[in-house]
Amino acid sequence: MTVPLFDTSTPLAPLRPQLLDAMTNVVDEGRYILGPNVSAFEQEFAGYCGAAHGIGVGNGTDALTIALRALGVGPGDEVIVPSFTFYASAEAIPPTGATPVFCDIDPDTMCVTAESVKAVMTPRTKAVIVVHLFGNVAPVAEIEALGVPVVEDAAQAAGTTYVGGRPGSLGTIATFSFFPSKNLGAFGDGGAITTSDAEIADRVRMLRFHGSYDKVTYQHIGYNSRLDELQAAILRVLLPHLDDWADGRRAAGRHYVDAGLGDLVSLPVPTDGADPAWHLYVIKHERADELAAALKDAGVGQKAYYRVPIHRQPAMAQYGAGVELPATDEVARTHLAIPMSPVLSAEQAAEVTETVRAFAGAAV
Repeated sequence: MTVPLFDTSTPLAPLRPQLLDAMTNVVDEGRYILGPNVSAFEQEFAGYCGAAHGIGVGNGTDALTIALRALGVGPGDEVIVPSFTFYASAEAIPPTGATPVFCDIDPDTMCVTAESVKAVMTPRTKAVIVVHLFGNVAPVAEIEALGVPVVEDAAQAAGTTYVGGRPGSLGTIATFSFFPSKNLGAFGDGGAITTSDAEIADRVRMLRFHGSYDKVTYQHIGYNSRLDELQAAILRVLLPHLDDWADGRRAAGRHYVDAGLGDLVSLPVPTDGADPAWHLYVIKHERADELAAALKDAGVGQKAYYRVPIHRQPAMAQYGAGVELPATDEVARTHLAIPMSPVLSAEQAAEVTETVRAFAGAAV
């Protein structure tokens, strides 16, 4: 049985008529930039997250840079960020003039902790980017208690629930990506920023639109980064289904547990109080690359996402020199994403597990 790493088409198939209608309506309306669908989606998505304000932007990377700028981050400041995450989490910092400072992670949850953040804080720390990695939740309240604003990089956590609220409402400001493979994915690039601080939201709206309210007076050096009206219309069709899809992702994780995968590899560990909607289902194994090859040979999707963590990337050499992050390096070496989607069946999870079991038996 071939088991793909993602299945983005099956959940969308029943919605095809609604999606086509939504796109046709945008064309008929003839409003393509900051139109009624963007305004409506911003309100609907903010409400879903439990935040007072939602602002659509061009993509998740822009969302991070704009969020930092809205917090007043600039030259001379430091922003703490994990190194075990997608490159954009750190890439978004230097355009503000600030310096990325890399922190370690908890090897079980693969998220930052208050202890790992505190270990690298200095008087120049202006903000902390916490990444809700793979759909898990970083402990935002514990980190905010250290006295710095927290930016939630929630790109992978749409649909996740947490005892303190949904991602997007836990920190000072939060950012999302609607890249097509995300839990809530558009049909192209797109992103959003959520916050319950009205002044910060106001600055975000101005920064995304060339630093201007009215396209006449320009008060800041801003960005041309707006969620597309067509993508907003698509996202409005998809958003009401996000919770069902999140439940499907959680069920897929349980299928792996029930199949006995935890006897063979280390399974992802939810943060206390979190019920993750797994964007990726990331296991750990001492021979991860060999396991990946065995899965590939059996037709099972797999990928090592962050084998080289950000602080070891060439473009980050000036910031990562001399940085030692032992848990990051260990997880980077041993992690492997295996198939995950809202429609992953128990039979597919059992097939993946049996392939891992065969690999383990052959390796003895």
